[in-house]
Amino acid sequence: MSLLGPEQKLIKTMDLRLKQAIEKYALVQDDDKVLIGLSGGKDSMALVELLGRRMQIFRPRFRALAVHVVMKNIPYQGELKLLEKHCSEFGIPFLLRETQFDASTDKRKSPCFLCSWHRRKVLFETAKAEACNKIALGHHRDDILETLLVNMFFQGSIQSIPPLLRMDKFEQTLIRPLCLISEPELEQWAELRQYPSLLKQCPYEKSSYRPEIRKLIESMEKLNPQARNSLWASMQHIYPDYLP
Repeated sequence: MSLLGPEQKLIKTMDLRLKQAIEKYALVQDDDKVLIGLSGGKDSMALVELLGRRMQIFRPRFRALAVHVVMKNIPYQGELKLLEKHCSEFGIPFLLRETQFDASTDKRKSPCFLCSWHRRKVLFETAKAEACNKIALGHHRDDILETLLVNMFFQGSIQSIPPLLRMDKFEQTLIRPLCLISEPELEQWAELRQYPSLLKQCPYEKSSYRPEIRKLIESMEKLNPQARNSLWASMQHIYPDYLP
């Protein structure tokens, strides 16, 4: 019996994690039409490829297309021709949309929040126009853990970003098929698949709390190497009777 090499093991692991997420959280059903938010970063590139590969499997039978939203007032950009080519390799149509915002109109919100809000608005508008009932985002397991701690530290609440979120005000459901995949696994995947880097990084990228939260989690792992697994498990084992 032949042993799998490192590359084959990673491919098998990524496909398995995606399959587990889809089945555990019922992310994709037969006849779904999924709009993929393609930023051009490694996470969304992997999302396109993994879902594209998954579409070739008999069940569930679903369709997908990808949209890249250009924020005209922020120099955060991927190579459009490469993004379109990447989508075509996996049988996924590519759409391009543009939007912008003026950060001076709302000083209460950070530029990151405003940018995200406007991008999300375009995603919902595009999903409606293309008759998509699901919107797939590229958040991975570590994004979910970091969001949990950000909310606890800075918002005084215990909440994060769920793998599946049905919206009251919208017809579409948000799904996060990479929710069981770690960032190191995605970094290895991006290197293996030789994904292109973004042409320009977001100028507000370093103003987020997330780099410090990542350092915090790394310090936790020095005390407990299984800290990430414990944090993940804590979101599924909440005992209200033992909380104030």
